[in-house]
Amino acid sequence: MDDVNGFLAFAGKLKERKLPPVESWHPSFCGDIDIRIARDGRWYHEGRIFQRDALTKLLSSILRKEGDEYFLVSPVEKMRIQVEDVPFLAIEMQQEKAPDQFAAFLFRTATDDIVRLDAEHPLRVQVDPVSNEPRPYILVRGGMEARIHRPVFYELVELAREEKRNGQLHLVIDSAGETFDLGAL
Repeated sequence: MDDVNGFLAFAGKLKERKLPPVESWHPSFCGDIDIRIARDGRWYHEGRIFQRDALTKLLSSILRKEGDEYFLVSPVEKMRIQVEDVPFLAIEMQQEKAPDQFAAFLFRTATDDIVRLDAEHPLRVQVDPVSNEPRPYILVRGGMEARIHRPVFYELVELAREEKRNGQLHLVIDSAGETFDLGAL
């Protein structure tokens, strides 16, 4: 989706998409399954990368977080999977401008979740202790986050403004009437 209108049209269609009610399913724990979501957002089964995007999207729709663990759930089964960082990767961003409303940023994940940066879906930036580089995340659903892909974060940084906070200059971004801190300069 190269153009803004295509992205926003896609976002409109996905608002109609209904995710399974995983929060209301409480099956017994069935064990671990050898599925891993890598830091780069790719899904693996028994060490092999998933080849079908449709399968990844389907499984991501039945993913649930409990504490620090992730599970694929259905009405009758609950299987734990491994997640290296967070389960989603935000790979695209567009600015949504609606009449009589605050402008907002929309993010699309690799599994086609569309998330509006707002009070219910805040952004946080964590500094990597090894590289000292920022790692930005946005809350997607059910306590699960998406890491914002580096090129997308750079786009966001370009649109940020400077603001003094506690005597230090920070980059901040405004979205849906909220202000989010991207980090100190």
